[in-house]
Amino acid sequence: DVQLVESGGGSVQSGGSLRLSCTVSGFTRDTYCMGWLRQAPGEEREGVAAIDSDGTTKYADSVKGRATVLVDNAKNTLYLQMNNLKPEDTAMYYCAADPRACASGGYYLILGPIPAPEYWGLGTQVTVSS
Repeated sequence: DVQLVESGGGSVQSGGSLRLSCTVSGFTRDTYCMGWLRQAPGEEREGVAAIDSDGTTKYADSVKGRATVLVDNAKNTLYLQMNNLKPEDTAMYYCAADPRACASGGYYLILGPIPAPEYWGLGTQVTVSS
């Protein structure tokens, strides 16, 4: 079974940083598109970042320049480094994975207008205070 387990969320002040982690199991990383979604209370789910098996990354405009997504294949762990956090970044953050390669539809499933990757975790809460 595919399992995605997030950690690293917390409460920070505006301008602060957080590094979210996602431990993955149950699938071969080489063929999956992976990334992060977020959802704030009362808001639609939003794609944040995605990374292809070759390390190519894409970001939502809302976090571009402040977020970095990366994978440590040896540890089967996906990370999202968020810097210069803003109150509008407050949300539940979800690790996401889809068996389609990023360039073959995975990017759209994670970063498109209605994110719908095949798998995502239970989430980790990020709260940014002003």
